[in-house]
Amino acid sequence: MNLGKENYNIWLNDPDMDQETKAELLSIKDNPEEIEDRFYKNLSFGTAGLRGILGAGTNRMNYYTVARAADGFARYYLDKGEEFCKRGLAISYDSRHFSREFAELVGRIFVTYGIRVVFSEVLRPTPMLSFAVRHYNCGGGVMITASHNPKIYNGFKAYGEDGGQFGPEAAEIVLNKMNERDDFAKMLNSAKSLEEVQKSDLWHEMGESFDQEYNDMLLKLSINPEAIKKQKDLAIAYTPLHGTGFKPVMRILDSLGFEHIYVVKEQAEPNGDFPTAPYPNPEERDAMKMGINLAEEKHADLLIATDPDADRTGVAVRTSDDDFVVLTGNQIGLLIMEYILSEKAKKGILPEKSFCVTTIVSSKLTKKVAANYHTDLTEVLTGFKNIAEQILERDENGDEHFQFGFEESIGYLVGTNVRDKDAVVATMIIAEMAAVAAEENKTLYDKLIEIFEKYGYASELTVSLQREGIKGAEQIANAMRVLREDKLKGFAGLPITIIKDFQENDIADLIKGETQKADLPQSNVLLYQMEDLDWFAVRPSGTEPKLKIYLGFYDESKEVAKNKLDEYKALIVDHIEQLLGK
Repeated sequence: MNLGKENYNIWLNDPDMDQETKAELLSIKDNPEEIEDRFYKNLSFGTAGLRGILGAGTNRMNYYTVARAADGFARYYLDKGEEFCKRGLAISYDSRHFSREFAELVGRIFVTYGIRVVFSEVLRPTPMLSFAVRHYNCGGGVMITASHNPKIYNGFKAYGEDGGQFGPEAAEIVLNKMNERDDFAKMLNSAKSLEEVQKSDLWHEMGESFDQEYNDMLLKLSINPEAIKKQKDLAIAYTPLHGTGFKPVMRILDSLGFEHIYVVKEQAEPNGDFPTAPYPNPEERDAMKMGINLAEEKHADLLIATDPDADRTGVAVRTSDDDFVVLTGNQIGLLIMEYILSEKAKKGILPEKSFCVTTIVSSKLTKKVAANYHTDLTEVLTGFKNIAEQILERDENGDEHFQFGFEESIGYLVGTNVRDKDAVVATMIIAEMAAVAAEENKTLYDKLIEIFEKYGYASELTVSLQREGIKGAEQIANAMRVLREDKLKGFAGLPITIIKDFQENDIADLIKGETQKADLPQSNVLLYQMEDLDWFAVRPSGTEPKLKIYLGFYDESKEVAKNKLDEYKALIVDHIEQLLGK
């Protein structure tokens, strides 16, 4: 008997398993492929916590797998000692199906173990959960969300005491705790009831005052509030894409003084079905379509969108020919970075030992921006926890000054009181940038062109090659294996000079034809460097069944940069598609 079928039968015959779950399992009894996919492994737990499709099974998000993660996390707390347990766990959740129920379950398990809980009594976004961990001096946090994934997904994001997502060491400890138990039903059924824990002295709720404290913290990060007062009539369209962003975003924009914020009404209310945006990812024009229509109707030059847990920020801007362009994550990041550094330098408030942080797969133009303002730039692995670690080590525990961090996947952070992507602060800064640009009778698109004219043009793109299920995971693993085996061969027709292998910890020099060991951070990434700043990278997604290809090509000429991207993209994608197979 295969492992999937064996685990399926264990769940089906467990007397403690609820009848609704058993009914769902019986409905697939004649579908061996579905049984195998649901039960061939436990849902992976790592630095991003859990994320998976909703449904019954060990490889799905459900009450039992959430209970298993919460139980492991709670016993991690117990090992930290009594004082750590008294500090407690902050918990929040987004608008997805079962988010509130999963969040309550986590709280029930922690209180059952005698650990304090600070619970969000209403849905609040990911950045507010990160802020809550620090604000309430908690030992960690849990955010129930699957970010921008489709409606069939949910997730369990674990946070450490610094307010950043779990690092690899902490994640491994919790995973080991989880692996000590496989009695899924007993873990769930042994938790105290919600009514019982809510009466406990260990149960606390955040309350409305917490919203104001977060808002006040953000206001202190504004650089040019006087420009907003002069441009209070600036028309801005906004959509929360059925998620958690509406209240905090509208609160901060109102506090700043903007008087004409137009919200996409059809997408304003939280809704786990995401009926008008089935893939609620503000990187995609389809998800932004209703917002663009509203911006055109209201004669706004700017549309801002936040994803369901409001940690990612999408932007569309009006161009000189009256069209709307959806900006890439890199373009938004460059705009914010240039704005913060230039305005602080102009005002004389950019401290010495300032630094910015981005990732190894984000725009390389950041190097030129940072150098222009004598600011250090550090590139880290993907995952915002790595940016949070830089803030902790160099700012909070050091003598340097964090200015801005971003990932190309539309994640941005200003300030140090939150340690994850924050779409609310990003919205605030983007709206402020638009007001400052309006003072010069310009739009953000005009400011973007100024950046390219100053530092050179960038043609950058992320391509995702999706492969589902067990077969898909094997195809992705095989493609990465073959790329590693043939490193020194490079890609035919590409002027590759250096290949950095972050998993094997080596650097291949294709000019010299040799490979040397290096001290690189550990991750399943291959980074290919070409002439000047040109590069591309290949890595499996950590949260979706995709192999991701990142590309960046640069030149003083817009046309040359674009032509390089078009030419090399075809070669790279075709080669990797062949490795993946059908």
